[in-house]
Amino acid sequence: MSILPVPTFIVTFLALALAAWLAATRCSSLRQEAVRLNREFEVVQGATLTLLGLIVGFTFSMALDRYEQRKGLESAESAAISTAWLRADLLPDEDRQKVRALLLQYVDSRVAYFDTRLPSRTREALAGSRQLQAELWAAVTTHAKANPTSLTALAVAGIGEVVTSAGDSEAAWNNRIPGTAWLLMAAMAVFATLLVGIGLDEGHGFSRMLLVLPLVIATAFFLIADVESPRMGIIRVVPDNLMALSHSLHGP
Repeated sequence: MSILPVPTFIVTFLALALAAWLAATRCSSLRQEAVRLNREFEVVQGATLTLLGLIVGFTFSMALDRYEQRKGLESAESAAISTAWLRADLLPDEDRQKVRALLLQYVDSRVAYFDTRLPSRTREALAGSRQLQAELWAAVTTHAKANPTSLTALAVAGIGEVVTSAGDSEAAWNNRIPGTAWLLMAAMAVFATLLVGIGLDEGHGFSRMLLVLPLVIATAFFLIADVESPRMGIIRVVPDNLMALSHSLHGP
């Protein structure tokens, strides 16, 4: 489930601001009940806010773990391509040149996959990567079938690791926080905001201070969504390792 950061911030803030306004101006009977059950209401209000904080913190931790995983897999993919490049020396001259030429194209296609933001460009880069994976596999297995040795097996294993590492990266980029977790956070945020608004003394009406909680929660949701959006967010996984490898393989 893809959640965009800016729309998440806007929708969250407006929805919670509306909830705060309704609680402060339209729930007089509930406010009277809160005054009557002062101690009990404070316990419920505090517990709800605490639970909301725990859920937001837990979800943010999930998002950070996925971000670190994407960074680690990008580094692993760069290492796999570098290994395959070196193992190409184990192939005959003609096959070595073909494999390395394909690897040069492949590393650039992977940089494009990580670096692009537009869905159409992403699909193009992904299709190009898979086509090059098939060509790389055919290039090493043709010779390996004709002359199966331990050396050619290493070259084949190197290309296999390139394909596997790319699949791991793509799976990690598609792995997002479940929609149910977002719904749970949204529900808790609405309840917490309503309780804060209901907790106002009768006659105070709507105060601009009530907008502080919606703003804080919306900012937290924005940060979680931003870390969860590898392409559309401010915090992105930049393919530094792949770009450095591409520069190194292409030469000065």
